[in-house]
Amino acid sequence: MLKRRSVLTHSASLAALAALPPAALAQARKDTITIAMTLEPPGLDPTAGAASAIAEITHYNIYETLTRINPDGSVTPLLAESWEVSPDLRTYTFRLRRGVKFSNGEPFNAQTAAFSFKRAGGEKSTNKDKRTFASMESITAVDDHTLVIVNKELDPDFLFLMGQATAVMVEPKSADTNGTKPVGTGPYLLENWAKGSSATLTRWNEHRNAASVKIRRATFRFIPDSTAQVAALLAGDVDAAPRGISGRSAATLQNNPRLQVIVSGSRAKTILAINNGKKPLDDVRVRRAIAAAVDRKALIQAMVEGYGVPIGSHYPPSAPGYVDVTGVNPYNPDKARALLKEAGITGPLELTVTLPPPPYARQGGEVVAAMLSKVGINARLQNVEWAQWLSGTYGNKNYDLTIISHVEPFDLGNFAKPEYYWNYQSPRFNALYDKYKGTPGAQDRMKLLADMQRLLAEDSVHAFLYQPQWVTGANRNVRGLWKDMPIFVNDLAGMSWA
Repeated sequence: MLKRRSVLTHSASLAALAALPPAALAQARKDTITIAMTLEPPGLDPTAGAASAIAEITHYNIYETLTRINPDGSVTPLLAESWEVSPDLRTYTFRLRRGVKFSNGEPFNAQTAAFSFKRAGGEKSTNKDKRTFASMESITAVDDHTLVIVNKELDPDFLFLMGQATAVMVEPKSADTNGTKPVGTGPYLLENWAKGSSATLTRWNEHRNAASVKIRRATFRFIPDSTAQVAALLAGDVDAAPRGISGRSAATLQNNPRLQVIVSGSRAKTILAINNGKKPLDDVRVRRAIAAAVDRKALIQAMVEGYGVPIGSHYPPSAPGYVDVTGVNPYNPDKARALLKEAGITGPLELTVTLPPPPYARQGGEVVAAMLSKVGINARLQNVEWAQWLSGTYGNKNYDLTIISHVEPFDLGNFAKPEYYWNYQSPRFNALYDKYKGTPGAQDRMKLLADMQRLLAEDSVHAFLYQPQWVTGANRNVRGLWKDMPIFVNDLAGMSWA
């Protein structure tokens, strides 16, 4: 009797579901998601800090840019509906989207766009791409929906740069408080930020595209340990862990029918960064010795279980204009010892390797230290939290060596910044980079790109290690996760549940 009643009840439930209109069934589909993040951002204003974790939460979600970078690296319109470029490639006329407003109710127009760029390039700016905005010779709001930018120099990557998180549009009244109370034109609002634990975004129902946004609420949980991220995925506590899974754990997830694993290409470069301004690291022979002491292939296997491709310069194999310069500083311990001796270093060289929290850095530190010890370099490992790395290493340049992934594409320009944390000073590189930026022909630019890559390898600015391949684990029903990652974003508006 009980069994028959259960069957009848189940049949009635199915009949009730069948009677629902398609729209009601769609509404019943899951509309929340929990995403694991390895690092917690220091703030939520991508124009004020260098941490890529800021963009992972806010880019295209809370804030928007004039152009949009797609997973394949192409650039399409976003807040700018279209643009025109002058024959000399220095003047850009943007036609801005009409009817757009910020989440505080203020309108987005050419005046606020001009404000955003002038602020980003201003004297007080802490924008990591300040140089790009300071190189704008003039920024003119012709009318509410027309913005004209004249660059001092030609920049072949300008439209791509206008889609990065550092180029987001900010509203003047809220600009100074965006770090904790972000205001943008994007489809999400900050609901809550529990420091040390999580940040939660909710769909902004007044956004122009709100009707097409499937994820109503997204929680980013800060889980620095890859093993803990895997455990959270297996337990169903998180729905996705973009770029957070170690190669060692990938097989475990691949064998679970509830989960999907995505191996992504990247434009990232993982390096053993060297402070070129500190003695004896200012001697190219010492830097070459450090590079020659590192067995890239063995290191990739030990650090990231083989999920990486060796590089010899600050440029990944997947990018246009790549040349293979891994043979410039090959693994050669005997040569490393000879170079140190030639540089006048007779006893053990004492250096500190500063390691931020990501597993690749902490695991890599142990491997690098063992390799360096074989050539007479005693590497003391110093673990620091992310905020300490940003302030001490990146900000104050207080380090000898550090292991870090630079995830920004087209960032060779950092080597032309005299104030950058590497302390690399090269008039020859600066001249090459300036010529590259001022060359309109694609074929000529590729040649200059090759020359820059070779020079960085010859100067052994760093021990260039590998191009990472990021591993993402997620519930198999999550849709819209990026396969390739020219930039680090979690595009919530493009996600949904099957």
